[in-house]
Amino acid sequence: MAVSDEAVEMASDLLRDVGPVSTRRMFGGMGFYNDGQIFALLMSDGRLLLKGVGDMQSRFDDLGMVRWTYQRPGQKPASMPYWELPDSALDDPDTAAALAREAIGCL
Repeated sequence: MAVSDEAVEMASDLLRDVGPVSTRRMFGGMGFYNDGQIFALLMSDGRLLLKGVGDMQSRFDDLGMVRWTYQRPGQKPASMPYWELPDSALDDPDTAAALAREAIGCL
C-alpha cells in the first residue's frame, strides 16, 4: 500500500518551516531529509514519525509520543528510533516544525 497524495501533502505542510527538506519515497511511504540526514518517516498508513536519537528519545517519551515498534512473525518486537507525532502537533504546523527542528539538532 502506497502513501496517499493527501498524506504527503499533510506531512509536507506540517514540516514546511523546518528548513531545506528533501523527500524520497520508500517501502510504500516517504522519508524526509534535512542536509542528507533522514529525520522523519511518513508511513503508508499516513502516520508521521520523527527520528529520536540522543536527548530526543527522553523528550519524545516525556511528551507521551508513541515509539514505533516492528515485529516479524515468530520474533520479539523491535523498537525503532522513530516516534509518532502527538495529536497536538498534527493540528499545529508550528509545533510539528519545532519538534522536527529539535530532532534534527540531535542527529
